[in-house]
Amino acid sequence: MSVRNRVRNRFGTVAAIALMTTVGTVLVSACGPNDSGNGPEPTAGAPIATAPGTAAPGTPAPGKSGGTGGSTGAKETNGTTAANHLTISTGTQTVVMNGTTVDFGTVVRDLAWSPDGKKAAFINGNGDLVTANPDGSGKVTVAKNPGGETWSHPSWQHAEPSASITDSPEFRERFNSIVFSAAKANVLRLEKVSAKGGGAPEVLTPRNSEGGVPGGVPQPPETGNTWSNAGGTHGEVAYANTPAGEVYIYDDYIRPATLAVGKGSQPALSPDGEQIVFVRAVNGHDHLFTKSAQGQSKAEKDLTPSATTDYTEPAWSPDGKTIAARTPDGVSTLPADGSAAPAPVSTFKGLPAYRP
Repeated sequence: MSVRNRVRNRFGTVAAIALMTTVGTVLVSACGPNDSGNGPEPTAGAPIATAPGTAAPGTPAPGKSGGTGGSTGAKETNGTTAANHLTISTGTQTVVMNGTTVDFGTVVRDLAWSPDGKKAAFINGNGDLVTANPDGSGKVTVAKNPGGETWSHPSWQHAEPSASITDSPEFRERFNSIVFSAAKANVLRLEKVSAKGGGAPEVLTPRNSEGGVPGGVPQPPETGNTWSNAGGTHGEVAYANTPAGEVYIYDDYIRPATLAVGKGSQPALSPDGEQIVFVRAVNGHDHLFTKSAQGQSKAEKDLTPSATTDYTEPAWSPDGKTIAARTPDGVSTLPADGSAAPAPVSTFKGLPAYRP
């Protein structure tokens, strides 16, 4: 199948996309994007007013694990191993990984891993976008926050050239980027910057190449976009639009195309780009839903139909078989096919992320 056919199959016909987008805007949902119980999404990774290199108020001193785990006096459960690839950034200087905690020497918020697992990207205590080695060494400020902005939830974009696409350095560099959310004066936009650093971030505006023409696909919102998450091998980026309470997938591998997935927030794309998981409130609790990312089916699955707590901030394992999610008590994991209920694996509270 040609790459062009792949893209057209991925998002369906123009009419199908337009219909899905129209239907998505009128669906009545039980939640909006801010129903996760964690406050407005723009501040999910917002810097807390602390001195550079210090932990956030109420968090333990560098290198300590107390305060980020479970109830007072209870023994903490780590739950991260080299085998399961799970890591947890707690908003302090320490990252939970490989069965221990690693001191990065600076505040780490919203940690994400590069496609090869050799680098971590995160927002530091100054609100800058930083990359580092897995042990916290080799830190590089990829982009310095200009001030007056809140940056959050970076995610490493990735694309593998197709046989019908020239494998040029320019092509690879176009997708060797880190996408993140930037909030300024209460306006949310997605931005991207070269993972190598040295350049100023540019606004990433999701769009449709066939929009703006009679009968064409409506252009997606340019603002209100947050919680970016790259996945797959073709540079796809999932994100949430706060005003619409809608989850989208943006793909400009060949030509720009944006798919409205459905009502929800905090999306994450599977490693192969075939599935998307997102959060939606149901009966007073945040549930995890999965859906095809291909745009060919409206079917979605509630992975947590019997939830008695909130499951938020989901992340896929490298093999696509497991999903980790944050809970009020720590981090739980569950099969991506929903064949079993979530099981607690760690009492450390923070953002789960898998290192490839």
